[in-house]
Amino acid sequence: MIVFEKWKSMLVGLVFVTAAIFAFPNLFDEDQGFLPEYRINLGLDLQGGSYLLLSVDMDAVIEERLENTAEAIRTEMRQSRIGITGLEATTEAVMFNLRKADDTEAANQILATLVGNDIEIDRTENRFTLAFTSDGISRLTTATVGQAIEIVRNRIDETGTKEPIIQRQGSDRILIQLPGVDDPEAIKRLLGRTARLGFQLVDTSRSALEAQSSGRIPPGSEILPASDGSGELYLLRKRVLISGDMLDDARPGFGQNNDPVVNFTLNSTGGARFGKVTGQNIGRPFAIVLDDKVISAPVIRGQIFSNGQISGNFSIEETDELSLLLRAGALPAPLNVLEERSVGPGLGSDSIAAGKIAAVIGMIGVVIFVVASYGVYGVIATIALAFNMVMIIASLSLLQATLTLPGIAGIVLTMGMAVDANVLIFERIREELKKGRTTVKSVTAGFSQATTTIVDANLTTLFAVLFLYLLGSGPIKGFSVTLGLGVITSMFTAILVTRMMVSLWINFSRPKQLVL
Repeated sequence: MIVFEKWKSMLVGLVFVTAAIFAFPNLFDEDQGFLPEYRINLGLDLQGGSYLLLSVDMDAVIEERLENTAEAIRTEMRQSRIGITGLEATTEAVMFNLRKADDTEAANQILATLVGNDIEIDRTENRFTLAFTSDGISRLTTATVGQAIEIVRNRIDETGTKEPIIQRQGSDRILIQLPGVDDPEAIKRLLGRTARLGFQLVDTSRSALEAQSSGRIPPGSEILPASDGSGELYLLRKRVLISGDMLDDARPGFGQNNDPVVNFTLNSTGGARFGKVTGQNIGRPFAIVLDDKVISAPVIRGQIFSNGQISGNFSIEETDELSLLLRAGALPAPLNVLEERSVGPGLGSDSIAAGKIAAVIGMIGVVIFVVASYGVYGVIATIALAFNMVMIIASLSLLQATLTLPGIAGIVLTMGMAVDANVLIFERIREELKKGRTTVKSVTAGFSQATTTIVDANLTTLFAVLFLYLLGSGPIKGFSVTLGLGVITSMFTAILVTRMMVSLWINFSRPKQLVL
């Protein structure tokens, strides 16, 4: 009699019941009230959807950074009473002249505190030139793209899209795959706006038309157009008093005249600053600016703290979209669409059908081989294989993993690996039988010797799978997930499930001679 501990039998039974419960919902297209809601998500190649390749406009980021540097230089030099002339920011550098050579040391100290290590300072007599170093551009690109990916992820998550694939490609590109999304234009609109919100005071020293016509824009000011396309211009102070990153929340709503608005709430820092700014500037107009366009420019009637409204002849759809953009955060740079394509559900259906056919053919081939080679014990191996498949499906459902076509290939490969473990066990038992040992001793020794080999072989495979997951992307990760889960479940079924069923069969049938 072969002893198989009771607790191991209970463990196998518990795992089987749990796996069946989590695997069963995948048989239905809609959620069933009595079953878990977990199910396998289908990837872009199986479900269809949208594919976008975006590039981050780093030229705009560098230009903005240099403009901010120029404005900071203007402010610091003025406060330190250091005279400068000809301050200008181009797309490549910031340049200015120092009035007095005696101020050179003080100017260098100020510049060193402002620019850091990313910008190098070149001086020729009283002429200063500041430009990004190659390492500085590289660090800026890495940080900008990383931030852009997070904002893109936040925006797409707000739409309710399940299991999107968003990842860096190259140095300044972002790859987006959206399974089940058949309207790429809506996603492009969502990602095409930087959604940079700011509150700026209106410069009342002169009108915007006067400043534009004369070409004399006051230092520290800028001219921005209205967002409604009316052609109206506003002369604003460049300094952003309140920025979008100080928002806690933004929701669509309706104003006093029942017109669509966006209600926003500032965090504690933003609320305190907003209260101070509005309290000091009562009676002055201030502008609400979104992506360098003025939404509105109301007059401050009283002190405002954490809560406010953004209005501007919006439609309900526009307030919904604007609220989503503000909640998700502003992009650090504009995104340009380099490549766009849609995958129809028909192609995904064909891929699923082909994957099912491959899995069925693979299963039939494996079953024929093990049954022909090992008889009734081949049937046991087949049952263990079916158990293995149920565990893989349940694991993918529980993890809410995305199944792709390479993932199906990983499942098919797992079937062969699971049977290979059983073949190894049966061959070890056969070797013991040839030595003239009894059935019980042969089975016990066979499982004992094979277990170590199975664990070693599968752990080696798991290491390879781990590196595929960590270093791979997209389809490679899908393949590594299913293969990794298959390796773990095949070890479980080979070491416990197969042994339990072999023990039950031998104890029940009590064969005088084991035939393998």
